[in-house]
Amino acid sequence: MTLIESFYPVLKPWLFRLDAERAHTLTVKMMIIAHRLGMLKSVVPGTPRPRSVMGLTFPNVLGLAAGMDKSASAVEAWGALGFGSVEVGTLTPRPQPGNPKPRLFRLPEHEALINRMGFNNPGIQSAVQKLKNRRTKAVVGVNIGKNFDTPNEDAVKDYLICLKAAYPVADYIAVNISSPNTKGLRDLQAEDAVRDLISQLKKEQAAMKQEHGRQVPFLVKIAPDLTDMQIEALARVFNEQSIDGVIATNTTIDRTAITGHRLQSEAGGLSGAPVRERSTLVLQAFHSLLKEQIPLIGVGGILCGADAAEKLKAGAALAQVYSGLVYRGPALVREVLETVQ
Repeated sequence: MTLIESFYPVLKPWLFRLDAERAHTLTVKMMIIAHRLGMLKSVVPGTPRPRSVMGLTFPNVLGLAAGMDKSASAVEAWGALGFGSVEVGTLTPRPQPGNPKPRLFRLPEHEALINRMGFNNPGIQSAVQKLKNRRTKAVVGVNIGKNFDTPNEDAVKDYLICLKAAYPVADYIAVNISSPNTKGLRDLQAEDAVRDLISQLKKEQAAMKQEHGRQVPFLVKIAPDLTDMQIEALARVFNEQSIDGVIATNTTIDRTAITGHRLQSEAGGLSGAPVRERSTLVLQAFHSLLKEQIPLIGVGGILCGADAAEKLKAGAALAQVYSGLVYRGPALVREVLETVQ
């Protein structure tokens, strides 16, 4: 067990006494300081097994999901901790403060979080500047979205701005159309809307490839709250457009798993253990419908090695964690990689 693994159980009770968002902010800052002081040591057990996905070589199968590092300020620290990939953001064309506080809540009884952050971020250009000189072996993804006050009919413009800005510094780009915390965003998952969005992004991707001399894949991040018909429609578009990959899934607006909890009525996306089963079912459905060459990244409710193995068995090429890291700390990285490598 490394120093950072043994330290987190001591630190966790103190962090959990703080407001959830404040604890999150402090944790990221401490990670940055610990890395600069040389205190972080990879918790990856044995010899990592790289994964080749989308033409990229991932040092290992486990990634940090978007939302933990919204400003791209700690990618080297996360890589040093042992993650094979780090997805930063969600980032929008213009900086925005996000929704009013409080907007992040813990549900320890359910090993869950509710967040309605609302894409609080410093803007795509700020993140790009930070990523220009990054030094990490981890694959870095940039998760992009639209500003809250951009109407859906103009949303494509926001995604194009972010795609163009991120292209030179990203290893891959994740297109977030599934957060429940930006009004109307999930409407972009409708068949015609998503077809138009992907078509225009693919044209820009081709132009950027020509300009920069390299292919940067982009994936679409989807919601777990999709009906069978919506899943079939999205899969149809993804196959038609031959997109580079799919991230399944974002947070859920369903509250069935936390019925009776005092925070049940809080608006926002529910993540952690309650979303695991539904997320995996959606992942499995897309795996059965998508062309073999379209890889999936499984995220949602991974709190132990067995959970990650379940995602891979359901068809994921890679896995990501977020809420599980809050509850389990760095030990989760070791356990997942010991289980699936």
